[in-house]
Amino acid sequence: METRKVQVTGGSTYTVSLPKTWATENGIEAGSIVEFYPESDSLLLAPRDDRDRLEGSLDIRDLQDEELRRAVFTMYVSGFDIIRLEAGRITTEQRRTISDATQSLVGLEVLEETGNSVVIQDLLDSSELSIHNAVTRMRLIALSMLDDAITALAENDDDIAQDVIERDEDVDRLWFVVSRIFRAALRTAKATEELGMSREVCFDYHSSARQLERIADHAAKIGQLTLQLSEVPEEVVESFEELHDDATEVIDKAMDALFLDESDEATELANDARQSILAIDEHARAIDKLLREQDPQQAQLLGLVVDSLSRCADYGGNIAETALQKAAPRP
Repeated sequence: METRKVQVTGGSTYTVSLPKTWATENGIEAGSIVEFYPESDSLLLAPRDDRDRLEGSLDIRDLQDEELRRAVFTMYVSGFDIIRLEAGRITTEQRRTISDATQSLVGLEVLEETGNSVVIQDLLDSSELSIHNAVTRMRLIALSMLDDAITALAENDDDIAQDVIERDEDVDRLWFVVSRIFRAALRTAKATEELGMSREVCFDYHSSARQLERIADHAAKIGQLTLQLSEVPEEVVESFEELHDDATEVIDKAMDALFLDESDEATELANDARQSILAIDEHARAIDKLLREQDPQQAQLLGLVVDSLSRCADYGGNIAETALQKAAPRP
C-alpha cells in the first residue's frame, strides 16, 4: 500500500499524485484521462477504456461436446462481447455444439464462420441489462416450475412434466446473464456505476440467483421423476402439495426480504423464512414414514421428490441468510 498527501492548488482544488509504477503499468502519461467513481466513502480511479467491445479468442482444437459448450459459456460469463473460436479445422460436430451453446445464452449470435474459426457476438448492450430484472424473472420461472412439477405429479401428466424439464433452460439462460453482470461489476467500476448498485448488493443478487437456479434444477428433477412414476395415491399427493406450499412460502418470504430496502422489515421476513424450515424438515420426515407403505420402487422415487422439495426450502433459507446480511447495518 502506498500513501499520498492531499495538496490544495489554486485555493480550492484538491490534488494528489499517482503512484508512478501503477501509472506506467496502465499506460498513464501526461494528458491521459482517468475516470473517478464515488462509492460510499471511497473514490475509485481507473484509466479510461475507449474500447467499445471486448474481444477474446480461444483455441478449441482439443475441445468437444460438453467441454466446448462450457468453454463458450465461460467466455460469455467472463464478459467478452466478441468471441473468436479457432482451430486448424472446425468439425461439423464442433459447429453444431457451438450453435447449441450460442442458443442457450441471451444475446449471442454467430457472426462469421470460416473453415478454421467461428466468431460469436453479443448483440445486447450490457449496460442496459438489469440484474434485478433477471433475478426477478428467475424467481417467477423457478417457482412456476416447482408448482407445475407438483401438478404433473398429482395428475400423472407427462406433458406438464416435460414442459417443466424444458423450462429449466430458461432459468439457466438468466443465470448466465446474472453471472456475466456480476463479473463485470467485479472487473470495472464503470460497470458498477451503470448497474446503479454497490458490489455488495450485486453479490447478494448473484448469490440468490444461484439458489434459484438450483431450485429450478430440482423442479426439473421432479418432472423427470414424474415420467417414471405410476399414479400416486391421493394421501401422498396431498402431503406433497402441503410440503410444496411450505417450501414455496419460505422462498417467497426470502426473496421479498432480499428485495426490500427497509432493513427492519427485511430482517423480520428473512428470520420468519429461516424459522419455517424446521417445521418443513419435520413434515418431510413424516412423509418418509408414509412412503414406507408404498411399493418399494415407487417409494424410492417418491422419496427423491420429498428430498427435492426439502432442498428447495433449504435454498430459500440460504436466500433468507443473504437477505439478512444485506439488511445488516454497515460498519
